[in-house]
Amino acid sequence: MQAQDMTLAQFTGDLASKKAVPGGGGGAALAGALGAALGSMVGELTLGKPRYAAVQEQMADLTARAKDLSRRLLALVDADAQAFLPLSRAYAIPKDDPGRAEEMERCLRLAAEPPMEMVRLCCQAIELMEGFARMGSVLAVSDAAAGAALCRGALYGAAVNVKVNTKAMADRACADALNDEVDRLTKAYGQRAETVYSEIYGRYC
Repeated sequence: MQAQDMTLAQFTGDLASKKAVPGGGGGAALAGALGAALGSMVGELTLGKPRYAAVQEQMADLTARAKDLSRRLLALVDADAQAFLPLSRAYAIPKDDPGRAEEMERCLRLAAEPPMEMVRLCCQAIELMEGFARMGSVLAVSDAAAGAALCRGALYGAAVNVKVNTKAMADRACADALNDEVDRLTKAYGQRAETVYSEIYGRYC
């Protein structure tokens, strides 16, 4: 059964079990999807309000983009699981099998793709949270903070799932390129998400 067809209880039950998937990557993708959806919520609660007439066009754009990101991140829950399964089978290949190294490398690259895409999409979502926090309804600004926090957690969760695959890659040029991108994006956007959260949190403390 695909994650999108599960109830929340079924998904979290599988996540808490001995099953290989869903795992950290799937959990990160779901957190990112929830974060982006919270941004969209802020947008929906701002659109059509006379008080925010000056930002309606920008808010409509942010909201549409947040909904798209939420859908794409949710799809990555299953994509991550599908990419991991070939790798789990590759690890079972006997170490003296002459084709093992090539198959492992192929599967490691495949398994790194969904969490790498999560990293990129979470960064885009964090950019949107900045706009929601700045222009969104004051009645929903706490949801922008929650969205930023979820996207930040998703970003970090996805990042470590990239790194666990690049660590085992034989092609160090490929691994280093992915690692450099992850490090750069995680540092920059983790801080941006923290700034959104801290500024909103500070209003209530």
